[in-house]
Amino acid sequence: MGKGIRGIYARLVDEEALGGIPEEIRGRQPRQFFLHVAALGSTKTGDGLVDPKLVMSWVLGALGAPAAAVGWLVPVREAGALLPQLALSRHVQAGESVRWFWVVGSVGQGLAVLAMAGVILSLEGAAAGWAMVSLLALFALSRSVCSVSYRALQGVTLVKSTRGTATGLAGSLASALVFLFGVLLATGVLPLAVPTIAWVFCIAAGLWFFAAFAIHQLREDLDSPDQKRSGARHSLGQLRLLREDPQLLRFTIVRGLLAATALAPPFVVTTGLKHGLGQLGPFVLASALASVLSAYIWGRFADRSSRRVLIWSGLVATVPLLVVAVLIRARPGTLDAGWPLPCALFVLMVAYQGVRLGRATHLVDMAPPDQRAAYTAVSNSVIGVVLLVGGVFGWIADQWGREVVLAAFTIASLAAAFLARRLDEVQKA
Repeated sequence: MGKGIRGIYARLVDEEALGGIPEEIRGRQPRQFFLHVAALGSTKTGDGLVDPKLVMSWVLGALGAPAAAVGWLVPVREAGALLPQLALSRHVQAGESVRWFWVVGSVGQGLAVLAMAGVILSLEGAAAGWAMVSLLALFALSRSVCSVSYRALQGVTLVKSTRGTATGLAGSLASALVFLFGVLLATGVLPLAVPTIAWVFCIAAGLWFFAAFAIHQLREDLDSPDQKRSGARHSLGQLRLLREDPQLLRFTIVRGLLAATALAPPFVVTTGLKHGLGQLGPFVLASALASVLSAYIWGRFADRSSRRVLIWSGLVATVPLLVVAVLIRARPGTLDAGWPLPCALFVLMVAYQGVRLGRATHLVDMAPPDQRAAYTAVSNSVIGVVLLVGGVFGWIADQWGREVVLAAFTIASLAAAFLARRLDEVQKA
């Protein structure tokens, strides 16, 4: 790898983190770092191009799919990617090579998205809707393989204090590309039509294939295979980790409360629809811009203190949630102006990026090397249940109003920030 790449790497990370590891492995870290950035940047861009909350929902509406099918997109995508991880983690821990699990999962996601493009071009109505939901379930299962293996993969390929930076940089690069995609759609340069979206899905599939190739090039040389194998245990038995490790339990509670930042955006967007903001463009651009501007910064912050990132993310999230809740109840006319809700979504998505970067970095740095996959699976499985239960907030919004839901999310975010103060500073361990 050239001196230019090494120079960029030296500017991006704290090279003091490389102290204490063999020179041969240290020399490979810049290459390892940028392979992670390339792979994650590709998959995160793909996520933005086929986002179930926006793109998939729009295309199913355009194809005349039933509302029931559209309504299942987000639950299948989120819970389907999290709940299988408890069963998958023992296989990841017992495997000789962690990266192969990620490669298979990435290829699986690419194939599912490629098949979705075929559905978009060939089917309509209910057939298209339920075919997309079924393929999304396969996509989510493949994604769960990547998710449960990635924390372990970081541990055996990247040194501590560079992992959050790699994730944050990839997130910022991907968000810039998704932002460009939103601009092209909003300005009409890219026609908003069904065949166009089908080609976008094909491009996204190619990104997952490229990511699989990039991860395949990694060297797993920081932890020994014996360490990875030693933690394998019965999948349900892994739940006892919550009892055995108070820090894991506390972290999972904090993460569960911070799920409010993931559940809240649809309520902000639908509030906009009630107040005449029929265009999704401003919300898409606000979300992408928040990621572009904040992901790398949160990642760098997380490498210093993921605990403080979780605290600040919770505090930041309370601001837009509380403001919108108050405006809905006390001054609803203010929301007709067109700018308050996209601005609120921007701040909320900045907090959401902090939650994602903070909890990912905290988990991998907190877990013992031989238990990273197990810790990830346990935490993700609990959060998968939380997200499924979170569907009740739609019923609450219908019964008592969106302001009640947003107020509840405000309280949850504030409670998470308070509880996160009792987490360990795992970057200093």
